[in-house]
Amino acid sequence: MKTFNTETCIRFVPRSSQRDFISIENRDGCFSYLGRTGGKQVVSLSRYGCVYNGIIQHELNHALGFFHEHTRSDRDQYVRINWENVAPGTISNFQTQDTNNLNTRYDYTSIMHYGRTAFSINGMYTITPIPNPNQSIGQRARLSSGDIMRIKKLYSCCEYR
Repeated sequence: MKTFNTETCIRFVPRSSQRDFISIENRDGCFSYLGRTGGKQVVSLSRYGCVYNGIIQHELNHALGFFHEHTRSDRDQYVRINWENVAPGTISNFQTQDTNNLNTRYDYTSIMHYGRTAFSINGMYTITPIPNPNQSIGQRARLSSGDIMRIKKLYSCCEYR
């Protein structure tokens, strides 16, 4: 949360009387609804597997309204989804969304990008970057510069690069 506070105009503050708020809870798994839902909005961060800087930032980005990078409306120009390697029941994690890309470049290093073998049924790649298949993708270390720029654009922070 401190990164959002220092790098963007987003401010996470303790709740006092706000009607709309995020409630971070120890539920089963790591998840958040997309965007502001109104009222209490649960961001699940299970103590067992989710309490890591990059995962927390990933889920908070969902709460701020961001889809996964590899589901952008223009993603087919940048990655190939290898459907034959995607585990049944997880296909929705790879379906393109009608996204507002905010006139920003595709960000292979986004905290919102899955790694090469995400939801693989056989250990083989589910996502292959194009045109360079060796391009590094997916990380859960920190918000990328692209993530920060998109937050600033979407939330009309006073300046963005």
